[in-house]
Amino acid sequence: MEIKFEHVDFSYQKVNCNKNEVFKDLNATFKEGKLYGIVGSSGSGKTTLLELIDGLLIPTNGQIKIGDFTLSSDIKSSNVNEIRSNIGIVFQNAESQFFNNTVYDEIAFSLVYYNYHIDEINKRVRDVIKMVGLNEFDLSKNPLHLSKGEKRKLAIAIALVHNPKILLLDEPTVGLDGHSKDNLMKLLRLLKSRYHKTIILSSHDTDFLHLVTDYVYVLNDKNVVLEGSKYDVFKETKKLKKYGVKSPKVIEFSNKVLDKKNIK
Repeated sequence: MEIKFEHVDFSYQKVNCNKNEVFKDLNATFKEGKLYGIVGSSGSGKTTLLELIDGLLIPTNGQIKIGDFTLSSDIKSSNVNEIRSNIGIVFQNAESQFFNNTVYDEIAFSLVYYNYHIDEINKRVRDVIKMVGLNEFDLSKNPLHLSKGEKRKLAIAIALVHNPKILLLDEPTVGLDGHSKDNLMKLLRLLKSRYHKTIILSSHDTDFLHLVTDYVYVLNDKNVVLEGSKYDVFKETKKLKKYGVKSPKVIEFSNKVLDKKNIK
């Protein structure tokens, strides 16, 4: 499912009636079946962009086209719910999504809400925990008793269980060790290649983004300031530094070798 931002403005309304403008005339396209990275300094709007796609926030002006749907300032709440049925989102703080007593109930919650048959619920829950790397004996655990890596896996399982066409992840590698990052990378590649999902990652972890993404957007000063394939974007080390973005270590190393030894 393709996502297209067309001349999107967005502002947070403050209590004193002042506006905090986050985006001004933002244009961006996320094609179906591709994996995108969103980078930028803190406060550049990375999380806001994901929440706009998910319908948690609505554009002040302009529109966001998601497949055949359109998000704009005059959209009805019923249409927002229909759009969100195609989207799974994983927030930075995984624990903020948990409110049931067991892992099973957390994953099954949305399916119960939409009146899925119990057999279908059981099948989907067990399929999705295998996909994200959890075990069946984890189903009876309290979600808050899981490790950081397991909580992140659970949050992804919750987002995936209703088989969304779009997956949004906000800082997905925070708190993960190297092994968990490797597992996440394999999962994202599987979701893209086998299931053709549109995946968007917002992250400061440019090393991870350099490994998994196809295309990168850099946000700064209320708009996209740099975009392109990960190779084209991440080689722009001076520009990235200007926008408060750290270059991937592999790029920094290759540039050092080039400068000192003149070896590409």
